[in-house]
Amino acid sequence: MDTPIPAKNTSAFFAQSAIAFGVALFAVLIAIYYLPADGWPKAFLCLGTLFLTTSSFTLAKCIRDAQETQHVVSRLDQARVDRLLAEHDPWKEVG
Repeated sequence: MDTPIPAKNTSAFFAQSAIAFGVALFAVLIAIYYLPADGWPKAFLCLGTLFLTTSSFTLAKCIRDAQETQHVVSRLDQARVDRLLAEHDPWKEVG
């Protein structure tokens, strides 16, 4: 059994994702800047946006690392099974 190779993202998809992220973050920061409020609420919203952004990156990295670890473990298990099957001789006498 061959394990499926995960699909890689194209550079165009990566560029689209990065641009969309930048535009969304810029729009939120501009909206906070033009919000009719004092400096403290704006600062609170900016810090909340910063914390949400950095924690999103951290969560995405943790999920990616967990998936990569799972993929490596399944490949090692598959290699062990393949080796056992290659070494097995059904016609060999037990004894």
